[in-house]
Amino acid sequence: MREILGKRRRLLSQRSDGGPEAIDAALTFATEWQWPVLPGVTADPQAASRCGCPDPKCPVPGAHPFDPGLLAATTDARMVRWWWTDRPAAPIVLATGGSAPCAVSLPALAASRALAALDRDGMRLGPVVASPTRWAILVRPYGMEQLGELLYAKDHVPGSLRFHGDGGYLALPPSETGQGEIRWERAPLPGSATPWVPDVEAVVDAVVDALTRTGVSAPEL
Repeated sequence: MREILGKRRRLLSQRSDGGPEAIDAALTFATEWQWPVLPGVTADPQAASRCGCPDPKCPVPGAHPFDPGLLAATTDARMVRWWWTDRPAAPIVLATGGSAPCAVSLPALAASRALAALDRDGMRLGPVVASPTRWAILVRPYGMEQLGELLYAKDHVPGSLRFHGDGGYLALPPSETGQGEIRWERAPLPGSATPWVPDVEAVVDAVVDALTRTGVSAPEL
């Protein structure tokens, strides 16, 4: 893992009970990087693997917004500070698209092999967010038309790829969800106002090629 120096080292911190680290990280995302965020649903206190939302079969326990809804995502420091002071254990959820990055995610095992192949090829990547089951590569914002044209041009796109675009969301570190810890697999590098992220075309081309060359059969998760 690449290390963040100075102030941003705090983004790598994780405590199961939330706390100042989550507030600091949420404020960095919102105010320094201008990424709109909001609190996710905390896990069910009776069963950590279950979501605190009303859906007993929630597919992403704790890793999604509920109250407030996604449209409440903001870069306002006062609101962010109030949310995480009131709910210190809440996961940090990024509203993808617009002025914020989008993401391409795939199952963790396939992602680790794909990233290793991309490193060997010298492919430059930005931050990569990891949960126990899936990794997400942050990319520049894209529109549905752009994504549609990109996928249409492919002979084959693995069904396990997911796209977090405009109107989507992604849990960011340091967060604890029903699926486990959300961490940086590739941490944002210091030295700029906001982290650099690649174009979605480059990531999809490289990931599909890497999955094909490494013979990874990535199941839908």
